[in-house]
Order: sequence, then C-alpha cells, then structure tokens
Amino acid sequence: MTATPAMGELDNATSVFVHARPGLLKIARRIVGDAGEAEDVIQEAWLRWQGTDRTVVLNPAALLRTTTVRLAVNVVRSAWRRRESCAGPWFPEPADTEATPEAVAERLEAVEQTVLLLMEALTPTQRAVYVLREGFAYPYTRISGILRLSVANARQQVSRAQKRLATEHSRQPVDSVAYRRLVQAFLAAARSGDLAHLERVLATDAGRPPARRRPLASAPRTRR
Repeated sequence: MTATPAMGELDNATSVFVHARPGLLKIARRIVGDAGEAEDVIQEAWLRWQGTDRTVVLNPAALLRTTTVRLAVNVVRSAWRRRESCAGPWFPEPADTEATPEAVAERLEAVEQTVLLLMEALTPTQRAVYVLREGFAYPYTRISGILRLSVANARQQVSRAQKRLATEHSRQPVDSVAYRRLVQAFLAAARSGDLAHLERVLATDAGRPPARRRPLASAPRTRR
C-alpha cells in the first residue's frame, strides 16, 4: 500500500527528529540538570516539531536545537518560581576539546540564554554575587573581597537574587555590549578554568572594579 503524502511527510519528520534526539537530550540535560525533566522537554519539542510547517524550515537541526533551548529555559524559569534550587547545571562546564562544531554551537546557545535570563532578572550586584556563590560555590568571604561588600551584604544580595528569580518580574532592558562581554567571559572561564576574568567582568558591571594590586615597593636607598 502506497503511503499518502501526509504520511510520508510525517515519516520524514520523525526520521529527522530521531536523528537529532541524542543531541537535543544533551542540551536539555545541561540546562535543566535533571534527566526526567530533560525527557519532558524533548517530548514537548517533538510535539512542537509535529505542529511546525516544515516546508519553510531551511535547517531542521538548528530549529530543533533552538526550540529545545527555549523549552529548557522555560523549565528553569518555572523551577525558580517554585523556589527550587536549580543554579549550577546550566553554568559553563569544562570545555570538551573534541567537541564537534554542532556541540560548540549548542553550548554557546545555552550559555547565551542563561546570561540573558540573569541580566533580565537581576541587578548587576545581585548577578555578580549570585553567579559567584550559586554558580561557582565561592565562599562569602571571597565574594566580599572581590566585590568590596561586607559578608552580610553579600548574603543579602544572594537572598534578593533568589527571590527575584523565584517570582514573576518585569524584564529589564539588556545592554548588548555588556551582554556579549559577559557571555564571552563565561565561555572563556569554561575553556580555561580561570575565573579571574569572569570575576573582573562581574565586578566591573556591578560598579565595583577590583582594586589594583600595588607594585612591590623598591628597597630604600642607603645614604652614603
């Protein structure tokens, strides 16, 4: 029995999705940090793909990746609103030197979405303290030194950030230059493991640039 065009089109859509699914699942897990929720994201992505007018899609793989990232970010938003702890899984991981160009593109897309969320929701100071504490587990004493805040103020900033992320809030306008600078700092930290540059960017954005190190004093001259 010959398949109708509609059935043939659905079979082709299924084939495309099945081929892309392993990569999509990786993206979802990286962002939401939970295997079960990642599966839910992929199921929703499949439903969206079925309802898409695929005749106008030039790059199915790219569309599926974008859809998955957006759905996963929505899950993170929802988790924040439920006051669940979901910081960490979506912060940059050590770079894979053998990653394919497609995997690199997926990673970039996930980081860009994460940074955009933080910049839309938090003040620069809240963002700096929240990223260092919740994303990279910095002790409050170290955060205090980097941002020139008291330890008590640093704790308060984290608490305020958590509350803003856990509730509905109006989105703040995002400066494109600051956004790109922070994305690049995140990616550089992931590639090199050196967080010093990220610290400087966060501190500068918060209006608290780290103090310059004083040069070593020269030895006093002895009068003859």
